Amino acid sequence: MRPLTVLTGIVLGSSAATTFGLAATLVVFALLRDEHPQFRTELPLLAVYLTVFVGLTALAGLGFVGLARERPWWRWAQGAMWAALAALAALYAVTRG
Repeated sequence: MRPLTVLTGIVLGSSAATTFGLAATLVVFALLRDEHPQFRTELPLLAVYLTVFVGLTALAGLGFVGLARERPWWRWAQGAMWAALAALAALYAVTRG
């Protein structure tokens, strides 16, 4: 397996795990928002990050499949994945203030 395929697999696995963790946290916060008002204020940003990570996971999956199966469109998929990762970093920088 080529190094870029391995790196894409790492991004895929990490983003999928983060997506699952964010989804589970969102469910818990939504269920407990009446008992803990601070959870209610966190829900919108949590939903934004969940949406971003769902997209990143999908793009990483597409990039991984494109590389592993040597499809002609793999470069476009890789570009989209890395652009999404850069956008996520920018979003994090903006929301962290």
